[in-house]
Amino acid sequence: MSGTFGERAMAMLAGLAAHTDEPGRLTRLFLSPAHARAAQAVAGLMREAGLAAHVDAIGTVVGRREGPLGARTLLVGSHVDSVVDAGWYDGPLGIVCGILAADALRDEPLPFALEVLAFGDEENVRFPTSLASAAALAGRFRPEWLEGRDAEGVRLADALTAFGGDPAGIAGLARDPGSLLGYLEVHIEQGPVLEARGLPLGIVTAINGQTRARVSLRGEAGHAGTVPMDLRRDALAGAAEAVLLVERAGAAARDAVATVGRIEARPGAVNVIPGEAAFTLDIRAPDDRVREALVAEIRAGIAAIAARRGLAHAIETTSEQAATAMDGALAEALEAGAAANGVETMRLPSGAGHDAMMMAKLCPAAMLFVRCAGGISHNPAESITEADADAAVRALVAAIRHLAARAG
Repeated sequence: MSGTFGERAMAMLAGLAAHTDEPGRLTRLFLSPAHARAAQAVAGLMREAGLAAHVDAIGTVVGRREGPLGARTLLVGSHVDSVVDAGWYDGPLGIVCGILAADALRDEPLPFALEVLAFGDEENVRFPTSLASAAALAGRFRPEWLEGRDAEGVRLADALTAFGGDPAGIAGLARDPGSLLGYLEVHIEQGPVLEARGLPLGIVTAINGQTRARVSLRGEAGHAGTVPMDLRRDALAGAAEAVLLVERAGAAARDAVATVGRIEARPGAVNVIPGEAAFTLDIRAPDDRVREALVAEIRAGIAAIAARRGLAHAIETTSEQAATAMDGALAEALEAGAAANGVETMRLPSGAGHDAMMMAKLCPAAMLFVRCAGGISHNPAESITEADADAAVRALVAAIRHLAARAG
């Protein structure tokens, strides 16, 4: 390998982007043919960096450098799967940074083993799973996931077998927490904060907890021309007021976000007052107490709106996930790694979920965010600069050296 870290990273990312299931756009779903090709390409890059590489029973690519006898292992990784019509950097950037760091350190003694991981199921687009690849390592893979089916009716177990994996071998992938030093993940921010602050890198403090819910309001449908305004029980008007309530409450809560992503009105005719309306809620915060208080405030506000407007209402929680704090010592190592290269950083929460959420259930975990243009992600317009990729690899290398010095 030759060139700067940034040049090499961008070339590797371009090579991985060629592995897609849809010509003309990047779509690489878990256990698809493109995933299989990308996994083999990643394994090849790992071997070029001096790592012993293999694809495990659930399709994770594992590149390992052995350490001293009995030493613990430092894990570095991210995911190779994508959403439909994706960008190049969400996931693969962290894999490439790990490979380049391993290559840079190949002739340096380390007091621990080093593994680079390329997970295959972070986006959870194809099957009804939740970070299945990382869950297998954490000993939290759910056997019922094997019976889950994709949109074409293909069972996960069958797709895994066709991929070359081994459903029966998943349980054996669980790692011993005592054997691990920790997990580091480099990832694009997927938000605009770093760009707004003019900083290339950020240190993640926590991955936001999340509450999702569906709200339904029921009033009375009526003729748009004959029912006076003061006698209406307009469900959509109530929903509109509730949407603004959600926006105000989210803006006022510390480090929180609150979103209505979808809304429906019925019967949906131009000359009929909507008798029913339904909308979604997505509420996130890095502090579960803040999130829970915000959820309670929004619930109470919607109930008050419904009562005042004469509407029946229901709020159904569809999913809930606790916040995941990042490990302070590993975060400090990443911060020190950036500082050693003259790069200023800031601390910030992650609004999106990552493999680090699951890995934190197994061992200490930390994340390094890389600035992305406009905060755009899950989109072909996703973009980072060569200079920022270079800074990320250098920070990661220095962080590993920092951990080595501390362990030694």
